[in-house]
Amino acid sequence: MFDPINGREIPEEWIKRSSIPRNELKEGIESGRLILLPDGKVLRRGFSTGTTASAASKAAVLSISKRVDRVSVMTPIGIRVELLVESANGVGRAVKYAGDHEFDVTDGIEIMATARLSDEGIAIKAGRGIGRFEDGRPAINPIPMEFIRRAVREALDAIGEQGVEVEIEVVNGEEVAKETLNPEYGIHGGISILGTTGFVEPWNEHLEEMVKLVIERSSKVALTTGRRGANFARELLKDHEVVVIGSRFDIIREVEDKVEELVLCGLPGLILRWGNPDILKSTGFRTVRAMVLENPDDEAVDDAIRRIKKRHPHLRVLLFNFDGSILRDVR
Repeated sequence: MFDPINGREIPEEWIKRSSIPRNELKEGIESGRLILLPDGKVLRRGFSTGTTASAASKAAVLSISKRVDRVSVMTPIGIRVELLVESANGVGRAVKYAGDHEFDVTDGIEIMATARLSDEGIAIKAGRGIGRFEDGRPAINPIPMEFIRRAVREALDAIGEQGVEVEIEVVNGEEVAKETLNPEYGIHGGISILGTTGFVEPWNEHLEEMVKLVIERSSKVALTTGRRGANFARELLKDHEVVVIGSRFDIIREVEDKVEELVLCGLPGLILRWGNPDILKSTGFRTVRAMVLENPDDEAVDDAIRRIKKRHPHLRVLLFNFDGSILRDVR
């Protein structure tokens, strides 16, 4: 069995420990919905804000013609999923499902989309509850935006129309955003619409145990903070086991003496802020992203890496630019 989200073949001994019928387990894993742990337990993945927004937007457009209570949308990982929705008269609603993620503050939020037909083309607008950067740009990442547009196009084709304007809102997004890292990233007024795979990893103590076991079984390991970093790492570090840890940097101390080579890699934001929480102080920049894009040689970047290396001398720190090129590689 192959997990398409993690890009990993499931060991046969894990499968044998599961109480779920093999065919059912295979379907769940290959659909991206389930993760199998070493002891045979199963965790459920959830859906990203991007996938949820895609579903709400598609439902809104379809409901111009008739009400729908479920829609299918394509995820960025290439798996089509079906979500429950509410819709009527050009308004669609979908509730974000976090699966077995114990710490996802966006679990259960409602994303609402309002659709109005236009002469031609697709316009996606960010409404209340979606955060904005300091320059006014909405915090809808390019990949989920692409798949929102794709879902809307499918809906237009289904109802035989050529153009539509869709406004997406997050109910109570302003309050929920206060519990996220958005304010630290210079994003205000709401949450971000994210998702490079369309799924949410079910992070909890059981998954952490599995991550540690995978690490301890490998001689060369690349820990990464997110899916884009993982994709870049798999291209560059082909002989390493790539493991997504999010912001759980405490794992490094627990495993660094158990592997031959340990790499911490990914996009710069989380890693540099972990190295130095006050990295932006006196730089004149509001976000790490802006600093890296405008001044990639800023001394603050190297200072944060030095702080990491002081705590973990044998850790290789590899930072990627947003296009996948190397920003820093410190062995």
